[in-house]
Amino acid sequence: MTISVAMTVNGKPVSGKVEARTLLVQFLREHLGMTGTHVGCDTSQCGACVVHVDGKSVKSCTMLAVQADGAKVTTIEGLAASADKLHPMQEAFRDNHALQCGFCTPGMVMSAIDMVKRHNYQLDEATVRHELEGNLCRCTGYHNIVKAILAAAPAMKAAGV
Repeated sequence: MTISVAMTVNGKPVSGKVEARTLLVQFLREHLGMTGTHVGCDTSQCGACVVHVDGKSVKSCTMLAVQADGAKVTTIEGLAASADKLHPMQEAFRDNHALQCGFCTPGMVMSAIDMVKRHNYQLDEATVRHELEGNLCRCTGYHNIVKAILAAAPAMKAAGV
């Protein structure tokens, strides 16, 4: 059985027909061609698939596309203001060497932005480490990821994002 879904993805209205069991991550990647959102574990353990749905971070491998019908979805591709101007969190990840292979990076960045906002731009290392428990990275050891998130919080506040 196919169902019509419509949502706003990265500021643009999109729609499509999906099977009722289609996951949001599948809709984004396979129907819309937005491959920045990664599929890592298929069990909601790794966080590589995190996107924002109506401003909150969500593991898109655990949400059906039909559940996002009518929602505002932001993926890693929708963060940068332009090709030349990255989101402050993306800049902080780059500047603090918070990535290696890059596979977990989209989910880490999306989770981190929500984390910073939920904590009103006031974070400490212990809070960041605790909040990252749902995101796995096999390359960096998290040290530079934590540094990046702490560096991005005041930059995000200053930029009003």
